[in-house]
Amino acid sequence: MSNSVEIPLSTTLMARDTCLCLHVQRAARALGRLFDDALRPVGLTNGQFSLMMSLNRPEPPPMGPVAALLAMDQTTLTAALKPLQRRGWIAVTENPKDRRGRLLSLTAEGKAVLVRALPIWESTHAAVDGKLPDGGPARLRQDLQAVSSMTTEAAKPARSARRSRDGGETASTP
Repeated sequence: MSNSVEIPLSTTLMARDTCLCLHVQRAARALGRLFDDALRPVGLTNGQFSLMMSLNRPEPPPMGPVAALLAMDQTTLTAALKPLQRRGWIAVTENPKDRRGRLLSLTAEGKAVLVRALPIWESTHAAVDGKLPDGGPARLRQDLQAVSSMTTEAAKPARSARRSRDGGETASTP
């Protein structure tokens, strides 16, 4: 005899139809495939394009801010950089202000790849924007940014209570 509890099919269907996480994941995969296919002729994936565009700056950025912009940890960023380094499209150099840190930059060849990729990205992006309902692109970006900032706030570790001098607990300040 089993003590398992069954979840009704109606609950499964409700979760399928209303789960924001599922819908964002599905949309991200579909957009990812679309941009991967479009950028394939220049040898980039959509993630590599975004990473390389994040490095297109006057001064080479450190890894931390790039990882934060791309919503990934530095270990994941390091792994994403490797194939681009091997192709000679990006350079990772020691930070002269902090020898433990690394600075990221596009090489001349990397910039040339971005120059070829940009019109592809622009036309693909325009096609996607054009298929969204009225006000869709701006509203969608606004809503996604709101979700991103909400989840960034939720991910910050809560500060634990600390002991006062008399041994009692005091509330932490944010």
